[in-house]
Amino acid sequence: MAKRTFKKKKIKYVIDTNIFVISLTSRSPYHYIFSELINGNFELLVSNDILLEYEEIIITKYGKKTADYFLALLAELPNVIFVTPFYNWNLIKSDPDDNKFIDCAIVGLADFIVSEDKHFDSLKNIPFPIVRVIGIKNFIKLTNKHLS
Repeated sequence: MAKRTFKKKKIKYVIDTNIFVISLTSRSPYHYIFSELINGNFELLVSNDILLEYEEIIITKYGKKTADYFLALLAELPNVIFVTPFYNWNLIKSDPDDNKFIDCAIVGLADFIVSEDKHFDSLKNIPFPIVRVIGIKNFIKLTNKHLS
């Protein structure tokens, strides 16, 4: 009888722009996040709105060449899942621009949004839909735990 092997389901994340901005450079203590994406150790959910924000902020911080490279990389990685939200939940009133991450997480069935932005704290008081947000430290713990 053949032995059955089961592939572990990769954790699906939506990652806030600021998290990527601080993880791109190899000198960053958070470069682990970018490395884990490259190594395919989790799935990244993105929408067009998120990609536009990534591009805008990375151009501001690192220049157009870096932003173009990053976006081209995302387009090629097999663990990057492009989703199209057709409904705007508008769950964050204090910073409506953050809602793109929530809409992406809901439609893509994300396990977590990774963010250090305090605006996402308001999601703790919303009973439906359930959107879980974790910070960088918990992302690292979960990713390490999931890989072992």
